Amino acid sequence: MAEQSYRGLLWSLALLGLTLDQVTKYGVFKWLYHGGEGGQHEVVPGAFELLTQFTREREAGTSLLAGLRTWSGEVLPKVNHGALFGLGGEYVTYANLVFAVVSILAAGAIIYWSTRPATVRDGALCAALGLILAGTLGNFYDRVVFNGVRDFLHFYWVEWPVFNIADCCLVCGAGLLLAQAFGSQPVAEEQPAGANLAAEALQAK
Repeated sequence: MAEQSYRGLLWSLALLGLTLDQVTKYGVFKWLYHGGEGGQHEVVPGAFELLTQFTREREAGTSLLAGLRTWSGEVLPKVNHGALFGLGGEYVTYANLVFAVVSILAAGAIIYWSTRPATVRDGALCAALGLILAGTLGNFYDRVVFNGVRDFLHFYWVEWPVFNIADCCLVCGAGLLLAQAFGSQPVAEEQPAGANLAAEALQAK
């Protein structure tokens, strides 16, 4: 009898998370464009809002990437060039390039890991990897197209940094991966890999 495979779960979560991330980013930035001034929409009064910010710079190119950058409006959105919580954001291009490379490495590691028989038989592990891959690809798209990551979710009750759906996927996936790595009894060679990949994914944002 063939053993159950959760590879479909991994890829379903990756595609669903990536799609949800991009749809919400483009949708919210277009909805709260307001002539390039940006805007806010209260979701939970006094605690949580949708927030869009723009640079006042207009796209001058006509390439495919230029079209992707201006779908929400001609004025370019303000982006985070660094990682989670803006780490390294002051270095702009260099930070974006470094974290884009980290994203590629993390995605490659997950894709390779998903080919291992022990991985596809573990539902929790596949779910974690799928969420991490979704977040990694969502923010990697932004880094390639916008030279930084678009953020719009603002939990300001405790002045939390603005974030996005990809970040949520990364944090949830990394948390699940760490719980799976340290809360169970995995094969010895796979346990440190789980912890390292979780840390790498969070750094990639």
